[in-house]
Amino acid sequence: MLTVRAPATSANLGSGFDVFGVALGAPADVIRVERAPETSISVTGAGSQYIPEDPKKNTVGAVAEALEAPAHIRIDKGVRPSSGLGSSAASAAGAAVALNELYDRGYTREELVPIAAEGEALVSGEAHADNVAPSLLGGFTIVTDHGVNRVDASIPVVACLPETTVSTRDARGVVPDRAHMNDVVDTVGNAATLSLGMAKNDPELVGNGMNDGIVTPERAALIRGYDRVRDAALEAGATGVTVSGAGPGILSVCHARDQRAVASTMLGAFDSIGIESRAYQTSVGGGATLFTEDR
Repeated sequence: MLTVRAPATSANLGSGFDVFGVALGAPADVIRVERAPETSISVTGAGSQYIPEDPKKNTVGAVAEALEAPAHIRIDKGVRPSSGLGSSAASAAGAAVALNELYDRGYTREELVPIAAEGEALVSGEAHADNVAPSLLGGFTIVTDHGVNRVDASIPVVACLPETTVSTRDARGVVPDRAHMNDVVDTVGNAATLSLGMAKNDPELVGNGMNDGIVTPERAALIRGYDRVRDAALEAGATGVTVSGAGPGILSVCHARDQRAVASTMLGAFDSIGIESRAYQTSVGGGATLFTEDR
């Protein structure tokens, strides 16, 4: 049996829609696999009651099929589904690493990215890699048609998750078909600033580069209390705030000295409108880790 810990992720980061992603230090999924004549899946943990165990409907089933690696796969969910924190991507990335090792397929982490992305297609309808790439590789990732580029980073963040849900398909449905040139120019400039900030481990640059006037406002409107939570985080010292992935998770970038205050104010802002939430005080971290091997 092999066991892999696969981290939650945050995609888009405001200005990098369908391109940027970061691995988070917490939370994470734990995936255990062992060889079997055919694939079977069992799921426990956060939101497990909403996750299908049929391999044809589960992200890890698509990964097992792509790798031609039938197995009994046990998923302990630490990343709640419909959170905006890459729940399906964590499972897919963890399964890809585990099954690649279990069957000695020999793929590199980079080569596993499109394989794990096939699982994402079951959730969003398309094989997006902006979540699976950081979950596999760690750090800050940039996904384009030319492949994946990665930067090591350790930027402090707070991921605040309300007890509400936003469907990935609904979140994609509100993405505008067109944008004004001024908005495009602003977003490109912000994306460049964010990338430089990640390379320099500079929370100020990263926060400044998260602003986006094209996709984020449409997705933020799906999250009750977003503006209140964003304003509270900025007042507490956050350098930037945006929707995490499809939402409803909200991601704040900050300096380490302000992390506790930012988390507390975000929780308080949700509480003031009657929404329970939890906050992960973490940072941009490493990718999926194989930490137990027992064959």
